[in-house]
Amino acid sequence: MMKYISTRGNAPELTFEDVLLTGLATDGGLYVPKDVPKYSLEEIESWRDLPYTELAHKVVYPFVEGCVESDALKGMLEDIYNNSNFGHKAIAPLQQLDHNEYVLELFHGPTLAFKDFALQLLGRLLDYVLERRNEKVVIMGATSGDTGSAAIEGTKACRNVDIFILHPHGKVSEVQRRQMTTVTGDNIYNIAIEGNFDEAQDMVKASFGDQTFLRGERKLVAVNSINWARIMAQIVYYFYSSLNLGGPLRPMAYSVPTGNFGDIFAGYMARKMGLPIEQLIIATNSNDVLHRLMSKNLYEVRPLQHTITPSMDIAVSSNFERLLFDLYDRDGKALADLMTTMNKRTETVSLDEEKLAKAREIFDSLGVDEDATVETMQQVFKETGYLLDPHTAIGVKAARECRRNPNIPMITLGTAHPVKFEDAVLRAGYKMPELPHHLTDLMAREERMSVLPSDIEAVHQFIAENTFGK
Repeated sequence: MMKYISTRGNAPELTFEDVLLTGLATDGGLYVPKDVPKYSLEEIESWRDLPYTELAHKVVYPFVEGCVESDALKGMLEDIYNNSNFGHKAIAPLQQLDHNEYVLELFHGPTLAFKDFALQLLGRLLDYVLERRNEKVVIMGATSGDTGSAAIEGTKACRNVDIFILHPHGKVSEVQRRQMTTVTGDNIYNIAIEGNFDEAQDMVKASFGDQTFLRGERKLVAVNSINWARIMAQIVYYFYSSLNLGGPLRPMAYSVPTGNFGDIFAGYMARKMGLPIEQLIIATNSNDVLHRLMSKNLYEVRPLQHTITPSMDIAVSSNFERLLFDLYDRDGKALADLMTTMNKRTETVSLDEEKLAKAREIFDSLGVDEDATVETMQQVFKETGYLLDPHTAIGVKAARECRRNPNIPMITLGTAHPVKFEDAVLRAGYKMPELPHHLTDLMAREERMSVLPSDIEAVHQFIAENTFGK
């Protein structure tokens, strides 16, 4: 049975089931597998002809073994990645832009964003575990755009869950907001915070540290990418794309639009599991804290900028701690000391040069401003007639600027459908694409949300009233 340990080294080891139902570890760290499954090139090659669902079972099952029955997991995966849920039979199709240059389309799920891959699975895993344990939980999450709608879609049918999603009021696109606020269900609550994403995220983290507002009757569950189940599900499409382009017999390079570092960390995990990945590019917008760290060894949290790529408007990348844990040789105490300093957010921090050098062996980075983002959308459309969403455009720009080896495939993760980002599409000079069939009436649907001040006490009171006042 897989065991999970905290990145800060001072919390109990947990099974997958307990990690699924736990947010931050009790010491403030994030849970990671104690031992990572490792596969030979021969074994990975034997998976080449597997459809997405069967490949997903191969990749995911070792992380849940002992807590989720193999056949139960197969049933969940078949249910998730079918044509009524994902609008493309290939699930994660590749779009070629140029010789050895591709976009991996991860936006064919119900909310048109890559987060559907993980959050659809997370919802089913929660239902499976909570039914067996006869428990009810509260999901509390913060979103800068896509996580909220994907979490709601993934858990709206869960019988043992009340879900509260915080988003920054007026700072997500209309399509993103409506994908959250128009979903009907007595267990769904959208909270628009009069603040920014980082303030909402800080409230969520603080709530996991002090859950007294739930009176001991419920516990909080995380749906953002601090939940290991999110990372685990995202590993799959790195294997899938590589196998479709000749891997593992040749290596791949990936450029990943990066906000909270979860999606690119999944690529790092795929590499640890044996998939030949030669390069991972951290593609960021003007909120480029990770690019500044990677390029200058300076970690400095700056005021958040609101951009045409709202899903990347994040000043602090929570999942980066998982990478730091490996860079610091899985020394929980050393990392706890480092994170204490980094989390003050008032100091400029530098990493040990040897540790950073280990990251630079595989990771490159680039920060891309709005003008360059729009120019890349225009350039790719002129070259191919293919319209990128602005986040994916940042990934393509970084891929072209940072590419080390032109002789191997470069795959940019296409993280969202362009229809979700009207400001960027219109600024690039293009007509808005039509919403997919299942969302054609989105703009006419009734919205439900509550606007609250950026105050944790107000949020806690709202959650308690709606959890226990039914």
